[in-house]
Amino acid sequence: MKTVVYMVRHCDSPKLEADERSRGLTDKGKADVNRITELLKGEEIEVFVSSPYKRAILTIEELAQQNGKEIIVFEDLKERIFSNENNRISDDELFPLLEKSFSVPNFSLDGAESNVVCQDRAITTLKQLLDTYRGQKIAVGTHGLVMTLMMGYYDNHYDLDFLLNTTKPDVYKMEFNDQTCVGVKRLWKS
Repeated sequence: MKTVVYMVRHCDSPKLEADERSRGLTDKGKADVNRITELLKGEEIEVFVSSPYKRAILTIEELAQQNGKEIIVFEDLKERIFSNENNRISDDELFPLLEKSFSVPNFSLDGAESNVVCQDRAITTLKQLLDTYRGQKIAVGTHGLVMTLMMGYYDNHYDLDFLLNTTKPDVYKMEFNDQTCVGVKRLWKS
């Protein structure tokens, strides 16, 4: 039985806000929410789930409302924890950390997660979603790295280069037969 998962990477978010959980969307991000809604409104999505981070929820909220659905929040779909605090790290710090994390998947800073730990928690949730909502269409409000790690679980060409070439927002349609990914298609056009 085919289950479809729409990985919806969040829209542009202000980088000046330090708290990762409460960062909202920029004006461009808010405009792109309308584009996401237009893009996916005909897909007949039945289930909406998200990371607990505000920017991910806001990205799919309008689409969920138009479909008369609530968004189910899963803590384990949050972005990878890069430091032992809930604060954003700068891009200057992030890019070397990403490079090392993809070359040494178990690498993490003290008190933070590795790519392996992040992937394990996110994939556990995704597998539960595939079981619970088997045969349905599921939108997942997500983040760039956790999305890449989930997709990379099924196909290792979803790697650092893939991540660095994604956009905010971005949308990938993944088709599954039971727990097996049988196809991925990018739907978002920048």
